[in-house]
Amino acid sequence: MLIRVPRDKSLITMQPSGRGYDHGVSTFSPDGRLYQVEYARESVKRGTTTVGLVYKDGVVLIVDKRVQSKLVITDSIEKMYQIDNHVGITTSGLVADARQLVDRARVQCQINRMTYGDNIPVSTLVKKMCDYKQSFTQYGGARPFGTALLIAGFDDEGAHLFETDPSGAYQSYNAGAIGKGKATAIDYFEDKWKKGMTQNAAIKMGLEALRDSLEEDLNPDTVEIGCVDKSGYEKLNRETTLKHLGKLS
Repeated sequence: MLIRVPRDKSLITMQPSGRGYDHGVSTFSPDGRLYQVEYARESVKRGTTTVGLVYKDGVVLIVDKRVQSKLVITDSIEKMYQIDNHVGITTSGLVADARQLVDRARVQCQINRMTYGDNIPVSTLVKKMCDYKQSFTQYGGARPFGTALLIAGFDDEGAHLFETDPSGAYQSYNAGAIGKGKATAIDYFEDKWKKGMTQNAAIKMGLEALRDSLEEDLNPDTVEIGCVDKSGYEKLNRETTLKHLGKLS
């Protein structure tokens, strides 16, 4: 079979190195990378910063919704969700993707209660959610979820804080962060976090880490605080949140 080669060499285009490996989520590059998963992680890095800390009696979650326009109604933006009586979640990344995961997490909690008549263990919920996220990195025709989750819960084994990744990986933390200011917040926690803190001390530390990651003062209208302990999940009201913000130096 003869192949016609154009005389003008400028018409011959070179195929970029690596082209094709970032088109399919199920295709590994020669150096063992899944580019679509890495792109999903970049989406998370563009999201708002969220922090979580384990304290003596539970876990605290703090999120800054970072409203870009004064025309936006702040309450219409959701970054913190109650999943069950004993579990709360905050998200960073694509909000629409996060809603799908939140709905699935709530269904998993209800299935466990209907099947076993009890709350789902936090580690079991995290594993089921990450197994679901991992399936979108293994089969063609779908893309990974462009969102990361901080999952806080309290069960018979005590308080838990997990961070999940778009790849389906998860880890348990004493203090963690996701979103744009993750690195700054983690550095702050590595220097300041101590075991056995009170709830007020944990909230204050989380707000300080969040403020440092933003490099500006916190907007009282966009900060939300949630706590999970043996009594269950509770999202602090606006008045209590303002009192905690007032304690910052």
